[in-house]
Amino acid sequence: MKDFILASASPRRSSLLREAGYHFEIIPSRVDEDAYPLRGIGASELTRILAKAKAFDIAMLHKESLVLGSDCVVSVDDHIIGKPKDVQDAGRIIRLLFSKPHQVITSVAFIAINRGIEIVETEFTTVYPKRLTDKQIENYLATGQWEGKAGAYGIQDPQTDDFIDHIEGSYTNVMGMPMEKTADILNSLLGKNIS
Repeated sequence: MKDFILASASPRRSSLLREAGYHFEIIPSRVDEDAYPLRGIGASELTRILAKAKAFDIAMLHKESLVLGSDCVVSVDDHIIGKPKDVQDAGRIIRLLFSKPHQVITSVAFIAINRGIEIVETEFTTVYPKRLTDKQIENYLATGQWEGKAGAYGIQDPQTDDFIDHIEGSYTNVMGMPMEKTADILNSLLGKNIS
């Protein structure tokens, strides 16, 4: 039996949840993230809105189920950095992010319509980068691993091992799912003790 529905097609999120011992169904939300403005709204507020919208999108179709939605953005100097449009955009983002500390902000939303459950929590992690050479950036861009990732990189990618000095906060948050917070809430809602 499935514990919940994950409203995300992210392989990183599903992998983290499976590694933690959860059994779930994947039904990606149909929410168009590009329809939400990046200007005039704080990064944490945007992630909360999107995580909730994604969870509600699927929860309205499966009212008896618990649905988990999530959204992750990268922020530098209070500016939201989205997913790169192309390799040139990825290069611009990498040069910006790896010149100073930046924040990874992820919200997780838990919705169960028939049970009256609506929980939204947000996690903040600060990433302190190393200075990158042009050659390092070029080599990383050539891998294509920047595609589809907020901030144009994944902390779990082998090539980024040399990019980061240290982080303050949740490592899995930088991967797109703050597992400590997520597991605490899931375990409470499911009546389980998975660690």
